[in-house]
Amino acid sequence: MTTTLPVATTASPRAAAPLKHRSAVRDVVTMTRRETRRSLRSVDGLITAFALPVLIMIVFVVIFGGAISGSTDGDYIDYVVPGVLVMCLGMNSASAAIGVSQDMTTGTIDRFKTLPIFGPSALWGHVIASVVRNLASAVVVVLAAVALGFRPDAGIAGWLGFLGLAVLAVLTFTWISATLGLVMSVEAAQSVTMIFLFLPYLSSGFVPVETMPTWLHGFSENQPFTPVIESVRGLLMDTPDAGTLLAACAWLAGFLAASILAGSVTYRRRTAR
Repeated sequence: MTTTLPVATTASPRAAAPLKHRSAVRDVVTMTRRETRRSLRSVDGLITAFALPVLIMIVFVVIFGGAISGSTDGDYIDYVVPGVLVMCLGMNSASAAIGVSQDMTTGTIDRFKTLPIFGPSALWGHVIASVVRNLASAVVVVLAAVALGFRPDAGIAGWLGFLGLAVLAVLTFTWISATLGLVMSVEAAQSVTMIFLFLPYLSSGFVPVETMPTWLHGFSENQPFTPVIESVRGLLMDTPDAGTLLAACAWLAGFLAASILAGSVTYRRRTAR
């Protein structure tokens, strides 16, 4: 009498690959939920994400608007809203630098390394949570602007174009911030906000470049925030310019690719220790 023994089978590489990919996606989703919950529990983070952009909008429209535009007819709000939107998207994205730095310096990443999870999932969790938080903040800013008198002329195509550009901008700003957070202390990471707070003032976001000192024209016209803000303004006011939009996407895509590469390499080196 012979006994048939079960034959051990192993999953083929082709079958294992989808399982690995699904596991990585699941880990990223879990880390995104973790970062979202942490954001919701942070009162100062919620104020920075939602209340501060509205306050900035009020300051520029209600308090400074008449002096800057030279009139009180309300036309300045149509000009300044895109600049405030882009600046606030950058400021909120900068919080990723603090979150990543906290994870790196408090031993959180070291604990994640002991778990059988997709390595960069924590980093991607910060990025995706930032995109969701910033898009929600942008909605609040737009609604506040409309309440103050902003009247965009964009159709469906214009709003979809703005949404796509906003997602690309937030991804870029967040990856830049996350990469800096990998190499900064928590205290130093808090200063990343100044990059996104200061540079928009040197663009066409709040006043036309022509009104600035002559020696500043070259920088203001050719720095990345100017085409991004001009593209947002064109899309929302239904006056898009293909050349400006192409320049904005080129700036953002270039910085995004560079920051993803730098962030991935830096994260791998920091977590390999």
